[in-house]
Amino acid sequence: MRIGIVNDTRAACEALRRIVQGIAKHEVAWTAADGAEAVTLAKRDRPDLILMDLLMPNMDGVEATRQIMGSAPCAILIVTATVSGNISMVYDAMGFGALDAVDTPVLGPNGDGAGAGSLVNKIAMIAKLVGGTRVPARTERPAGGSGLPRLVVVGASTGGPAAVAELLTPLPHDWNVAVVLIQHVDVAFSKGLAQWLRDRTGRLVQVAEQGQRPLAGDVLIAGTNDHLVLSAAQTLEYREEPKDVFFRPSVDVFFESVLENWPRTGVAALLTGMGKDGAKGLKALKAGGWYTIAQNESSSVVWSMPKAAIEMDAACEVLPISMIGQAIVSRMAV
Repeated sequence: MRIGIVNDTRAACEALRRIVQGIAKHEVAWTAADGAEAVTLAKRDRPDLILMDLLMPNMDGVEATRQIMGSAPCAILIVTATVSGNISMVYDAMGFGALDAVDTPVLGPNGDGAGAGSLVNKIAMIAKLVGGTRVPARTERPAGGSGLPRLVVVGASTGGPAAVAELLTPLPHDWNVAVVLIQHVDVAFSKGLAQWLRDRTGRLVQVAEQGQRPLAGDVLIAGTNDHLVLSAAQTLEYREEPKDVFFRPSVDVFFESVLENWPRTGVAALLTGMGKDGAKGLKALKAGGWYTIAQNESSSVVWSMPKAAIEMDAACEVLPISMIGQAIVSRMAV
């Protein structure tokens, strides 16, 4: 991949440049000293990936991410001195389309040091994300379960936090429905994402726990780098398998397990995101009697996941994010 580096600190830029140049088949496309310069360079020479700092003069990394995703969209990885210390800005940037975040590595004289391995792993994951993934086949679902709540299941990736917040806002707090969300996010950020969504929506969003059964009124998000699945006992479980599915947690894996093991139909929504994860699962749910919704192009930060679902005729309806929450409420009233 061709990688752009955005950081106002010379030492950090040099550390990132050395790491990128040390990875086979990757090269530095350009470096920028602040967000405004990064926006200009991205428009002129769009790279495959941008390593974006947050705290910079002239224009911070959140605004730069917003402008780049609007004018020259590409994969963006937040690389900042302290992710935990800037967590609100991290989620704001993810809302505009950043894929992930990692602390800026500090290299020693020999090119090794704290954080280099984490950054290299994040870059490798994003390289795979751009290339796509495979999904498993499904089996038949069981019957019965009239005492269980209905489910709303949602999958999202790039730009997902802000889209999920907008979807959740109009949903009733008191209804016989459980909501389960699969957002592509590293395990290190899942609890922070739940808190960020609580702050944005006023809803009690919680990380799904091993063995938890979705109950009416729950809003649960996947919380580890393993796949979240619905078991035959109608409980949520974290599983390493299938190992050959790159996205972790995978929307497809979760949607397939819901079809197999949740005996009541509901509503499934696939939101903004890079790649194709969720498209096959959404199509399977539609075939199983679920009402399926895909986010439209104009309101998506990256229109790859919903587009793949639409092209497969997996969506009963295509809507802007501003209308999806109310559409879910209307369908659940039927």
